[in-house]
Amino acid sequence: MFTEDQIAIKDAIDKICENYGDDYWLETDRTGTFPEDFVKEFVDGGWLGIAMPEEYGGSNLGTTEASIMMQAVAESGAGFSGASAIHLNIFGLNPVVVFGTEEQKQRMLPPLIQGKERACFGVTEPNAGLDTTNLQTKAEKSGNGYVVHGRKMWTSTGQTANKILLLARTSPRDENGKRAEGLSLFYTDFDRDYIEVREIEKMGRKAVDSNAVFIDGLPIPQDDLIGEEGKGFYYLLHGLNPERVLVAVEAIGLGRAALRKAVQYAGDREVFGRQIGQNQAIQHPMAVNWMELEAAHLMVFKAASLYDRGQPCGAEANAAKFLAAEAAFSACQQAVRTHGGMGYAKEYHVERYLREIMIPVIAPVSQEMVKSFIGEQVLGQEKSY
Repeated sequence: MFTEDQIAIKDAIDKICENYGDDYWLETDRTGTFPEDFVKEFVDGGWLGIAMPEEYGGSNLGTTEASIMMQAVAESGAGFSGASAIHLNIFGLNPVVVFGTEEQKQRMLPPLIQGKERACFGVTEPNAGLDTTNLQTKAEKSGNGYVVHGRKMWTSTGQTANKILLLARTSPRDENGKRAEGLSLFYTDFDRDYIEVREIEKMGRKAVDSNAVFIDGLPIPQDDLIGEEGKGFYYLLHGLNPERVLVAVEAIGLGRAALRKAVQYAGDREVFGRQIGQNQAIQHPMAVNWMELEAAHLMVFKAASLYDRGQPCGAEANAAKFLAAEAAFSACQQAVRTHGGMGYAKEYHVERYLREIMIPVIAPVSQEMVKSFIGEQVLGQEKSY
C-alpha cells in the first residue's frame, strides 16, 4: 500500500518514539508537563515541516506522508498526548501556504517549522459551538490594522504559544448576503498584554493544555491579515479536510495501541487454568476491533490520496474521521474490559487511552454533523437541522 520512502518515514518516527514509552506518557498525564523533549526531536529532525513547501524549510510532502507520521506517533502509545503536541505545526498554517502573500510565507512559516514559534488555534467560541458562522469575536479597523475583542474556547497550547491563527468577524453577520462572509483570518502575535488565558481542567491529554481565551483590545497589523478581508471562513475550510484526515489517523493509531495492549494481556492472563484470550467473549470483540480499525485505515488513506491529487475528498475525509473515531473508541473500551479490574488502573495505560479517544469522537466535528454532511452532500437529502 505504501512506497519504500513512505515506509521509511514510519520507521524513522517509530525510532524516535521508542525513546518515549508508556511510563513517559503516564508521567506527563499525571503532571500535565508539556513533552518539550519529545517535540524537540521532531524539530531537530525537520519533521514539523513534512507537509510544508520546501522553499520555506519544509519537505513538500503530502497529506499521506503526514498521516503516516502522525499515526505512528499515536500508535506508539503516545496517543493524543504526543500527537496534539505537534499536530498544529503540521497543517495548521495551511491557509497561509495557500492564501498568504509571499512576504507572509517567508515571515510566518520558517519559524514554525524550525520550532522557534508555537502557534495556537483561535476559532471555537462558547456561544457558537459548531455554528462557526455565528462567531462573535470582532476585529474592528483601527489605523493601519485592527483591534480585536472576544472569547475563544478549547485553544490548545495557549499556555506556551506565542502566535495565534485567529478567526474574527470584521463585518456584522446580518450585513452580508451569505452567513459565512464577513469573517477574517489572521495569524498574529499571541500578546498576553491583551490576552488572558485560563486553562480548562479536562478529562484527558493533560500534557497538552486546553484553554479559555479572553481577548481585550488585541492590536493586529494589516500585514497579519491572511488573504482578503471577510473571506476567512472559506480559507479555513480549505484546511478542514486534511485536519479531519490527521485526526482520523491519530485515532486509528491510538486504537491500534489499545488493541495491542488488549491482545498482549489476553495472551498473558490466565483464569480458570487457561488464557483468557481463548474465550470467544474476549477474542471475538478484539477480532472485530481489528477489522474496524483496518477498514477505517483504508478510508483515511483514500481521503489523503484524493487530497494529495487535488481531487474532491470532503465525503471521504469526513467518513474517515467518523469511522476512525468509532473504531478506535470501541478498541479502547474493549482494551479496558479485556484487562478487567486492572484496566481501571493507570499502570496498565489503557484507561488513559480511553480518556484520550473521546477527543476525536467529539472534535473537530461531531459524529452527528458528519452524518448530516453525508446525508446532504452525498445522498442529496434535505438539511436536517
